Amino acid sequence: MPINASGLYYAAEQKHALARTNEEKLKALQEMLKEAPKHKGSEGLLSEIKSKISKIKKLMEKERTSKKGGFTLSIKREGAAQVVLVGTTNTGKSTFLNQMTNTKIAVAEYPFTTKKPEIGTFDYKGVKIQMIEVPAITKNFEKTEMGPTFLSIIKHADLIVLFFNSPEEKKMLDKELYEINLPFLIFNNQKNIGDIIWEKLDIIKVYTKQPGKKPDYPPMAMDKNSTVRDVAERIHKDFLAKIGRHGSGGTWARIFGNSAKFKGQKVGMDHSLADDDIVELHLDKRTSNQRKN
Repeated sequence: MPINASGLYYAAEQKHALARTNEEKLKALQEMLKEAPKHKGSEGLLSEIKSKISKIKKLMEKERTSKKGGFTLSIKREGAAQVVLVGTTNTGKSTFLNQMTNTKIAVAEYPFTTKKPEIGTFDYKGVKIQMIEVPAITKNFEKTEMGPTFLSIIKHADLIVLFFNSPEEKKMLDKELYEINLPFLIFNNQKNIGDIIWEKLDIIKVYTKQPGKKPDYPPMAMDKNSTVRDVAERIHKDFLAKIGRHGSGGTWARIFGNSAKFKGQKVGMDHSLADDDIVELHLDKRTSNQRKN
């Protein structure tokens, strides 16, 4: 940590910690280098930042060279979230993908069976989650031909599930993935792994219903900080435009679920939702008729 560093330096340091892409990391590191104090006590820090900048630039150049060579690989993001299966060889990643998504990926006892990313869809109580198995991670993975491409796929996911056979393999994975800042969990044959994955993701399930009817299925996947207003916006694209973004305009909701103090609680548009909430939207007839006139 630098001595007498400015607030601008710490802001850049935070950007680097949260960066998801090499471009974002490079920009943050360059800001850190610019704002870091320049004196003898900071020589080690400056050298470390310059080394990281050089490393990322080489990695980005390797990625560009790979694309110029005619081979690119991109995976279209689908579903409410993206979970990537990462680990060493022969750790059960393909078997796990097959079991969770009903895919039919080849499974064999010999190493490095998976040569390219394999994709499946995990249905968690009606919410679709994309799962991607990345080929086995090896030592100095970023220096391999496809390493930068596969690492890029990992960086853009929402959650990593780690697979390994020994503490030594775990240490190797930590070293190869040290620049990736994502939530992760270690697979250990947990029976409730689907629930654990869901809890690690930054989303919730929200059901909608009409008065006097059962909740609609499947549920909507929403960010954890979502409100009733966000649900209304998802249901009707022009709904909020009609009633106005500021003020409920006579619109309210009844909540059945974890965020409600009691069953059917009447709440406003800014009420924060919880997982498995049921939202019943209401628009006062008087307000609706006034707006029509």
